[in-house]
Amino acid sequence: MMLRSTLAAALAFLAVSSGGARAETAVPEACRPIQAQGDSFTVCTVDLRRQRVRLFWLGADGQPYSSLSALAEKQGPRLSFAMNAGMYDKGQAPVGLYVEDGREMKGVSTANGPGNFHLKPNGVFYVKGERAGVLDTGHYLKARLRPDFATQSGPMLVIDGQIHPKISADGPSQKIRNGVGVRDDGRVAVFAISEHPVTFGAFARLFRDDLGCRNALFLDGSVSSLYAPALKRSDISRPLGPMVGAVAR
Repeated sequence: MMLRSTLAAALAFLAVSSGGARAETAVPEACRPIQAQGDSFTVCTVDLRRQRVRLFWLGADGQPYSSLSALAEKQGPRLSFAMNAGMYDKGQAPVGLYVEDGREMKGVSTANGPGNFHLKPNGVFYVKGERAGVLDTGHYLKARLRPDFATQSGPMLVIDGQIHPKISADGPSQKIRNGVGVRDDGRVAVFAISEHPVTFGAFARLFRDDLGCRNALFLDGSVSSLYAPALKRSDISRPLGPMVGAVAR
């Protein structure tokens, strides 16, 4: 179970309210708690016409940021929220596709294997200009997109308005989970994290039925964590690989 870092949250709050030109770059509150599917979630909604959604993995020293607090320290008050953004290996490298600032740093994986990532179809969350999308991996490859940012994870939660066929309504696996969906013709990206362990089925229904996303992708479970300074929250988890966040344009 992850812990809340009150120190990191306090530092983030001070950074936003410290005044001067730096404070003027602060972006609007993005995250809010909701009740849905009989449980509690925090949902972060980003209008890509007002903010930029981007991915983060390696810092200037070539090493993974590893934690939300380290990322927040580097990005400052322009970062309105961040969370982990897909599965990664023991070296904190992405398991599948990873694109940052238009540069493909890891290629698409179509391999079979164990675990959630390989529960086909898996998929890709991507950002191109002022639009975001979620596509299953096969359709992503056929589309031949050249995104600004992209991360591959799995399984897909919602595919064209339908729950992933291999996700049961309420299976036995319950974990703290996070994921991403899109709506409004890709102009709005919707990120969610559960506050308590939930099933895959409940998490998928959250995106389809409560958040209005026709396509949504599971990002991870157990390590799922959130940085949301407006909520005075900065979660601590095991070392992270890729992260996603919203920054001022």
